[in-house]
Amino acid sequence: MDVIATGHPDVLLLRPKVFGDARGFFFESYNRRVFSEAGIAAEFVQDNHSRSAKGVLRGLHYQISQPQGKLVRVAAGEVFDVAVDLRRSSPHFGRVASFRLSAESHEMAWIPPGFAHGFLVLSEHAEFLYKTTDYYAPEFERCLQWNDPALAIAWPLQGDPLLSGKDRAGLPLAECEVFA
Repeated sequence: MDVIATGHPDVLLLRPKVFGDARGFFFESYNRRVFSEAGIAAEFVQDNHSRSAKGVLRGLHYQISQPQGKLVRVAAGEVFDVAVDLRRSSPHFGRVASFRLSAESHEMAWIPPGFAHGFLVLSEHAEFLYKTTDYYAPEFERCLQWNDPALAIAWPLQGDPLLSGKDRAGLPLAECEVFA
């Protein structure tokens, strides 16, 4: 597995070894030993799978208690993926990492606990898979405003995104609860 730097030193893009031939392909999407050697010694407790249409923007979500580290990848389609450091004690507080993930590239991203996360669907639809290091706890879920000017995220939008009510009500970074 190749580890690729992103716009944030703690957010990693991971390129697995893919074995393919005329029949299709195979790759290990998770191997505890390989991930540990890459500096990701996380214990995953939950797997999630979502399907979204083109133009759907989900995020930027985080849990203020029971923060979740996430190993994310796309099984169908393509997304523009974003992580924002919300750890006030971090020298990179407020820094954004963004990149494209697609089923074709097989790349994954490691987003540590203490980050807000979201994505925009670029293809006709996308199936998004993520492993988390803690359980979903709706009472602790928070939403950072996806278009906060302070973050200056260059979303590759064509028109307005499709947002949930929760995502429309996200707060700017200056008003969000953040981690110590």
